[in-house]
Amino acid sequence: RLNADNARFLLLAVLIVLYMLCGAAVFSAIELPTEREAKERWEERLENFTRRHNLSRAELRHFLREYEEASVAGIRVDDIRPRWDFTGAFYFVGTVVSTIGFGMTTPATVGGKVFLIFYGLIGCAGTILFFNLFLERLITVIAYVMKSCHERQLRRKGVLPHNGRRGSGTSEVDSLAGWKPSVYYVMLILCVASLIISCCASAMYTPIEGWSYFDSLYFCFVAFSTIGFGDLVSSQNIRYESQGLYRFGNFVFILMGVCCIYSLFNVISIVIKQSINWILKKLACKCCHKCQRRLFHSRRNVVMPGNVRSQRNISIETDVVNESDTDGRRLSGEMISMKDFLASNKVSLAIMQKQLSETANGYPRQMSSNSKQNGFSGGVGALAIMNNRLAETSVDR
Repeated sequence: RLNADNARFLLLAVLIVLYMLCGAAVFSAIELPTEREAKERWEERLENFTRRHNLSRAELRHFLREYEEASVAGIRVDDIRPRWDFTGAFYFVGTVVSTIGFGMTTPATVGGKVFLIFYGLIGCAGTILFFNLFLERLITVIAYVMKSCHERQLRRKGVLPHNGRRGSGTSEVDSLAGWKPSVYYVMLILCVASLIISCCASAMYTPIEGWSYFDSLYFCFVAFSTIGFGDLVSSQNIRYESQGLYRFGNFVFILMGVCCIYSLFNVISIVIKQSINWILKKLACKCCHKCQRRLFHSRRNVVMPGNVRSQRNISIETDVVNESDTDGRRLSGEMISMKDFLASNKVSLAIMQKQLSETANGYPRQMSSNSKQNGFSGGVGALAIMNNRLAETSVDR
């Protein structure tokens, strides 16, 4: 199990790195020429401005650097609402706990930065828990709808009574256990919901913020996915028509969009994990087939005891011993039976051999020094030793 988890982690890391490299190559090819053109235009405008107003290049750069510092503090050329009044601060903490982090408003004091660390730690954890619970409730609602539709079809066919009473809450939850929707079905529903919310929010942002519809869709994805570049930020002007209604709608759209997109990311991660498991399974099957073929060709004549291999892992030394011992026992069923027969009747065979020897010589062998040397010395191996023992026993008697 640990090896499988490690393999899954390494494969996912490699795929993410490759995905990032491909994305970097594409964005660099698309955006780098535009960046170079913008830089050339800016240098030309800066040169013309310094020549027209008789300013040194160093003085102008120093002034622009001061403006950059003011911009970080929230100062813009156009009139915008205060960043740190109550409504602005509420908008800021909403971007913090939702992990959007547009970056147009950041704490400038040491106290604010310290407070943000602890505030964001608890707030982000609680919001992530809320998003996960939202996904669970969504799955439960989908399961309930699927079960209700199925029961309605059965009632139309007359299988179920129309006045069926529902059980208690616990039994109702248990009855939904078998109606959990497929991960692909949930992903499709979340994609459709996210698309509908983004289109509706873009239709609101386009006339009010003055963005194009495509820029509004771009803002919706950046905000709802909690990427939060900060190049486009809603509800930053000082005055709006129906300002209260617009800010409430902006809050609702961002909340719903973040919930749907975050849940969609979780479901897509499950699909990615299933894909990685499928890739690892295919790779493991190919490796196992190759190893089995090599093992079959290299050890196709080896017979190993099944109980020994199933009970414990055999080391290299014991495996060699077992293989040599098994090679010595490569006998058919008939040979094994003969071996058992000889082992159980070797004493009787020794007596029969002794009797045949005495009958052939015409007299019983007498135990003497010559007989000990010549009588049973012709035997070979364990059978000869048994004959000598029997001869000694017959003399003693």
